[in-house]
Amino acid sequence: MPVFKFVISEPETRKAFQMEVDQAKSVGLIGKKIDDEFNGDLIGLNGYSLKITGGTDKDGFPMHPSVKGPGRKKVLLASAPGFYPKLKGQRKRKTIRGNVISDAIVQINVKVVKKGEKPLDQLIPMKPKAKKEEKKSEEVKEEKKEEKPKEEKKVEEKKEEGDKTREEKK
Repeated sequence: MPVFKFVISEPETRKAFQMEVDQAKSVGLIGKKIDDEFNGDLIGLNGYSLKITGGTDKDGFPMHPSVKGPGRKKVLLASAPGFYPKLKGQRKRKTIRGNVISDAIVQINVKVVKKGEKPLDQLIPMKPKAKKEEKKSEEVKEEKKEEKPKEEKKVEEKKEEGDKTREEKK
C-alpha cells in the first residue's frame, strides 16, 4: 500500500520529525495545494494544525508553488525550490512537480502552525540510530587503530634497513 512520508518542522524548537502514514488514511490531503492548512487529526497529530510547504514525487522531483496542477512540467527557474544558481542571474530549465498533492507524491513537507496538547516528541516515535551505521563506525575505528601500528612497523623496518646499508657502506 502506498505511503506518504511526512517531514514535520516545528519552527519554535527548530526540530524536524519524520513520520510515515498510509495514503488510505490521509485521503483528505489529495487535492490540497502548497500553503494550504489542514488539521493534524488526518495523520494522527491530535490538536495540531499543519501547513503544507512542499514535497517531492516518487522520482525525486520537487513541488513548486508557482506551477499549477499536479503534473510535471519543464520550467525556466532562476531560484529555489528546484534550482540553486551558482552565478548571479543564472537560469536553467528544470523539471518540477506542480503545487497540488496527488497520489504520485511520496514526501510531504509541513510545518506546525498551531500546537496541540502533547509535544511532537511524545506523539512521533523517534527512530533509533541504525545499528548498521554504529557497527560500520566501530569497524572503521578498529581499522584505523590497526593501520597505525602497521605503518609504524614499516617505518621502523625502513629505518633499520637504512641503518644496515649505512653500516655496510662504511
